[in-house]
Amino acid sequence: MHMQMRTVRMAAVVLALCGGVAMATAAIVRAQQRAASAAPRYRVDPFWPKPLPNKWSMQQIVDMYVDRDDHVWVLNRRVDARPDELTAMTTPPRGECCVLGPEVLEFDPDGNVVHAWGGPDYNPGWPGRLQTIAVDRDKNVWMSGTTPGDSIIEFSKDGKFLRDFGHRGPKIPADQVKQNNQQTAVFPPGIGSFELDEDAREIFIADGFLNKRILVYDMDTGAFKRGWGGKGIPLSEIDNDPTPPYDISGPPPDQTQFAPALHCVHFSRDGLVYVCERGSDRVQVFTKQGKFVRQFFVHPSTEARGPNCGGPWSTTAPPCGTVYHLAVSSDPQQRYLFVADGTNNMVWIHNRNDGTLAGSFGGNGRYAGQLHWIDAIAVDSKGNVYTGEVEDGKRIQKFVPVN
Repeated sequence: MHMQMRTVRMAAVVLALCGGVAMATAAIVRAQQRAASAAPRYRVDPFWPKPLPNKWSMQQIVDMYVDRDDHVWVLNRRVDARPDELTAMTTPPRGECCVLGPEVLEFDPDGNVVHAWGGPDYNPGWPGRLQTIAVDRDKNVWMSGTTPGDSIIEFSKDGKFLRDFGHRGPKIPADQVKQNNQQTAVFPPGIGSFELDEDAREIFIADGFLNKRILVYDMDTGAFKRGWGGKGIPLSEIDNDPTPPYDISGPPPDQTQFAPALHCVHFSRDGLVYVCERGSDRVQVFTKQGKFVRQFFVHPSTEARGPNCGGPWSTTAPPCGTVYHLAVSSDPQQRYLFVADGTNNMVWIHNRNDGTLAGSFGGNGRYAGQLHWIDAIAVDSKGNVYTGEVEDGKRIQKFVPVN
């Protein structure tokens, strides 16, 4: 009798445990399903933007910026235009379309061009190879380039020259420029990316095409204020040696030094600084004073650097890496980071608080919604995501949230 009762009790315990495990498993599955359904999803708007006027050709969309009115500003880098794209420029014209257009384009929310200006002969000091654009609260337009001797120049929204930031390095061949992460007087060669902190009146510069550092200058006077290297090390501890390759059968090493190219620097509303480290498939996060906060890797199985990868001025091999650019989501908590991966032609959506992957969209191709050589990304106040493609991609796309 006692044995039978004990057996019954044990069976009841086992059933209860199994039931508890099943309930817990079901709860986990439901939580995973809720997380998956909550991850942002997007559909492409194939009719945005509207065709450019005046037979202008759209060339490499190397960077974009959404201003306070949700107008989208883009750099239409035209130095790599092909003859077959410009048949209307010959004498006599060989075809109906197209001609070289301005290098700065402003689109309204409906996709119409409202301002367009700029180009190689537009103003002294125009960047030899455009790279970054930013628009301040007064709708003034700032832009930079990456060739030796380039700096940052500022214009009004309708293209009136306002200011040259200076700090120009010598105009010598890029392969003759040497690393010097300790000097702060000039930008050799040019500037990879920058961002404006208008509240503090500071400009943050990712000096990371040849060097490997973040520099901060006074936005008004141009005076140098501070700088740091990978994981927040001081400028004095940054080496001036080429970044070595690594065993590409595994992920990039978790090294202290930045690995060029540093391809973007952006802020979140809570005062954090996000740096795109394409040479390590990595995003590093800092305070605005340069204290290292955290990092995360983006698709680290993708080769980030090495002999198979070209540099910023290579004509023989494409660049590698995954973190070409990023944008912070526009929801109140800014929960997500959108990372433009120009090697895999994907937009990876990462949770901002811990860097975990939350979703993705894109994929290599020419159809609407696919991407080819994505290099630029931006988000407007309504959560729409805009992408720009370079090399022979040469287009802008708009992705609209569906959940």
